[in-house]
Amino acid sequence: MILPTKHVRGDRALIGVGGEILRILQQPMTVSRLWDEVRGARATYAPSSPIGYEWFVLTLDLLFLMRAVELDRGVLKRTAE
Repeated sequence: MILPTKHVRGDRALIGVGGEILRILQQPMTVSRLWDEVRGARATYAPSSPIGYEWFVLTLDLLFLMRAVELDRGVLKRTAE
């Protein structure tokens, strides 16, 4: 689930989706805007592999636990670490 396995492809693993989110999150944005950006990007390059909102939130949880993102006054941003 977190890492790709023979049953979970790299574009579906949380670490892979997390990389996509960090690539998109170049500037601070709200969670809803980030969700829209991620859905739009995945519709372009991985239309056969959409992710649900639950998977998106799980990925944000993972990124938060890894201290890769932080929430500041309702806005998500990448950490400086």
